[in-house]
Amino acid sequence: MPTFPNAASAASLQVPLNRDIFLRTLIRELSGTLEDVVGLEAAAGYISVVGQNVGEQINRDYRAAFRIDRLTRQQVSQVLVDLKRRIEGEFYIIEESEDKVVLGNRRCPFGDRVIGRDSMCMMTSNVFGAIAADNLGYAKVELQETIAAGNLGCRVVVYLTPTPEAQTAHGREYFRARD
Repeated sequence: MPTFPNAASAASLQVPLNRDIFLRTLIRELSGTLEDVVGLEAAAGYISVVGQNVGEQINRDYRAAFRIDRLTRQQVSQVLVDLKRRIEGEFYIIEESEDKVVLGNRRCPFGDRVIGRDSMCMMTSNVFGAIAADNLGYAKVELQETIAAGNLGCRVVVYLTPTPEAQTAHGREYFRARD
């Protein structure tokens, strides 16, 4: 094979590609394909199933680490922030009461790959909802603002009791699957 002068080896090139970027891009393209083929609502439904399963696994991991059968309300809030920190999100608590936790976020774990892919936010909704509901019996997650929709950050409300405010909120409800 001929060689070319000044040709760099592929390994020496500055290509923005690593496992994290590859996986975020893969998820973006999968969600985009789903949105294009079955529509946004159905795509969000499919991603919700994945998010539910991921949430259940994360919940089991935290409960095992705490060595308890159920997280308290305060622990649920801590876990929601901590799990996002561990996957390079930047969630923080804006407001917390017995009835709800309001979280903000400055950085999505999916990075810029989430922009324009609203269905990807179902991962957050379902992971948060699965953890809160399994430990506290009920959750309703409202995605008030998202980076995916073009906002500078996210605002997520996790209702912990079915108050009148929770009932009128636009979000998904979650219930403990077993006692």
